[in-house]
Amino acid sequence: MEKIASFTVDHTRLQPGLYLSRTDKNGGTAVSTFDLRFVAPNREPVIDMPALHTIEHLGATFLRNSARKEEVVYFGPMGCRTGFYLLMFGELSAQNVLPLVADMCDFILSFEGEIPGARPEECGNWREQNLETAKFYVKKYLGELLNARRTQYPGA
Repeated sequence: MEKIASFTVDHTRLQPGLYLSRTDKNGGTAVSTFDLRFVAPNREPVIDMPALHTIEHLGATFLRNSARKEEVVYFGPMGCRTGFYLLMFGELSAQNVLPLVADMCDFILSFEGEIPGARPEECGNWREQNLETAKFYVKKYLGELLNARRTQYPGA
């Protein structure tokens, strides 16, 4: 079997940032996949599950209500718990989506109240949420994202 592209990225060198992972085309439709890497893989603790779940709920809510909602295909966590994937229609660059991701982070940082979609009839694991810890990870990520502006995989 061929090794998939995401397994060819050297995770020992990867830093927190916003990276274009790939662009796939089918006919006239393009989908760009972005890697929102919140923590340095294999060097920092992974995002804890309640915070990861809260970021997923709030991030998806923001993105699906944003001015660019028609472009959003998917937002969800990485299995390794070091960040999230954002899939959007179009041939986009990390610079194209950086303002949207920064606005999503600002939304999460200012959010107060009941987590959207966190009721038993709306979510299969509705109790596992932690807004304060989610804000900790988002604040750290936003700071690193805006200070370092990492938008290209190391060695790419």
